[in-house]
Amino acid sequence: MKGEVLEYDIDADHGLISADDGNRYQFRGMDVRADRPPRPGDRVDFQTEGNDAREIYVQKPAVPADGKNKIVAGLLAIFIGALGIHKFYLGYSTAGIIMLAVFLLGWIALGIPSIIISIIAFIEGIIYLVKSDEEFHQRYVANKRAWF
Repeated sequence: MKGEVLEYDIDADHGLISADDGNRYQFRGMDVRADRPPRPGDRVDFQTEGNDAREIYVQKPAVPADGKNKIVAGLLAIFIGALGIHKFYLGYSTAGIIMLAVFLLGWIALGIPSIIISIIAFIEGIIYLVKSDEEFHQRYVANKRAWF
């Protein structure tokens, strides 16, 4: 059966799955067959035993074919991010235009805004690169989060 993790308390070793059949099933961490604890929102495949879920496998989220690559986005942000190129790559045109405008117009104010926007872009590049592929896709591609 398939479903979605609603909650999991690692300290209590107890969680709840909302199954595709409309029922909810309790589970314990020892029944999870994954290299990490389940998180709310994870899609899972499992067996049922009464009101309990057993043999729980966390499914890897499907990354759509048009998904953006976190390494490309991170490197663009680190090396030419002050121009907003990484924002345009991720589909955030407004954020890209803001960064480009601040960088170009920043030179009028002795370059300080340009330096600040360069630092922001560098930090974003590092953030992109340290996130897992799942987290990057969920946050910046699926949820369309434009900043940090």
